[in-house]
Amino acid sequence: MLFGFAAGGEAVATPRRTKSFRFLGYAPGWALAQSIRKRSDGGTAPEDDPMVSAGHSHRRTASGEAEANVAITFETELRTLKTDNRGGASASPFYLAIAGFVLASLCGSLFEVNAQQRNPARRVAAVTPVSSLTITTEPNAIVWIDEIRRGQTDAAGKLEIKKVSPAGHTLRVRATGFKETSTRLLPGKRSVSLKLLPTSDQAELLFQQAEAAREQAKDDPSRRKAEDFYNEALKIRPSFPAAHVGLARILLDLNEYQKGLGEIDAARRGRPVYAEASAVEGRLNREAAFIEAAINSFRRSIREAKGFQPEAHVGLARVFEDRGQYAEAVVEYRKALDQLSDSEPVIYQLLGAAYEKQQNYKDAVAAYETYLQLAPNGSLAPAIRSIIDQLRRDAAGQEIIP
Repeated sequence: MLFGFAAGGEAVATPRRTKSFRFLGYAPGWALAQSIRKRSDGGTAPEDDPMVSAGHSHRRTASGEAEANVAITFETELRTLKTDNRGGASASPFYLAIAGFVLASLCGSLFEVNAQQRNPARRVAAVTPVSSLTITTEPNAIVWIDEIRRGQTDAAGKLEIKKVSPAGHTLRVRATGFKETSTRLLPGKRSVSLKLLPTSDQAELLFQQAEAAREQAKDDPSRRKAEDFYNEALKIRPSFPAAHVGLARILLDLNEYQKGLGEIDAARRGRPVYAEASAVEGRLNREAAFIEAAINSFRRSIREAKGFQPEAHVGLARVFEDRGQYAEAVVEYRKALDQLSDSEPVIYQLLGAAYEKQQNYKDAVAAYETYLQLAPNGSLAPAIRSIIDQLRRDAAGQEIIP
C-alpha cells in the first residue's frame, strides 16, 4: 500500500477506474486496455541532449581560465626574476632562461588541462548508498517510513525493509489495539525496536477499524462499512484530521467527490498544513473533472511536503497524461519513483504506458521489465509480458496477425 492508504499495490477487478489500483485509485491505463494491438509506427529517434551544448560551453570556459592563469603566473614570475636580478646585463640571459623554463612548465600544465577538458575521464554518477532496515515491534503492525507505507510486520513482530538510504527518516508504526507511534530514525540506523502502548481510546480504535476495512474493501457494501467506522470515530472526536482524510479516500472510491472535498476541508481545520490531505484533494478534483483545481492541489501538496510527496507527483502525472502532455507526465512519474524506492512496482507500469504514448518504445519496454522484476507474479504481469512481446515485434518490423 502506498502512502498509508491501501494494501498491496495490486490491481483489483472492478469496473471503477478509481478502484483499479487500491493504493492509488488509478486504472491500469492506456497500455493495458490495448495490450494486443497493431501499430504502424515502430518508434522515434532519440531527442537531442540539451546538456551537450552546455557541457561544451563549460569546457571552453575552463580552458580560457587556465590560459589566463598561465599568462598571469608567467608575468608574475618574470617580474620577480627581474626585480631580484642584481647581475646587470650579464645576468639577463640567466633569468631569461629561467623564465623560459617556467613558461614551458606552465604551458605543459595548460596542455594537460585542455586535454582533460577535451577527453574527460568517464564519470560515475554519485549513487546514494542503500541498505536494509530491520524493525521489531508488535505483530502485524503497519510500518511507514517518511509517510510511505513499507510493509507489515510478521507474527514475530519483525519487518526487514530493503533500499533505505542512510539519511535520517521518520518512522511511524500502527498496530490494532495500540497507540500509533512515530519516532525519528538517526542517520545510518540499521535496526530499531519500538514498543507500542495499548490504548483504550475509542476514537483511535474505531479509526483503526475503519482503516483496516477500507484497505480490505472490494465492493460498495464493504466500503460503506468502512465509512460507518470513520463516522463513528468522528462522532467521538470531531477534530481528527487523519480520520477525515481516510473518510475522504473512501468517498473517492464511492465516487462521492463533493462529500470527499468536504472532509478535506474539515481535516484542514484541524491541521492547516497537511500534504496528504492536499494530495487526496487533488485526486478528488481530478475525478470530478476540476482539472486546474487538481493541479493546484497536487502542487500545494508537494510544497507542503517540501518536495517529498510521491502521491502528488503521480497525481500530477495523471493530469498531464489526461492533457496529452506525456513528457511532463514522465518527469512526474520519475520523481515519484525516486521517492518510493521501488516499493510500488505499479508506477513502472504507468511510466511504461506514458512512454508508449510518446512512441518511445525502448524506454517503455525498460519500464515494463522493471515492473516484472519487482512483481513477477503481480496481477498485471501477464498483460505486461504480452505488451513487451508486441513492442519487440513492432521494433523488428513484424506485424501481429489477429
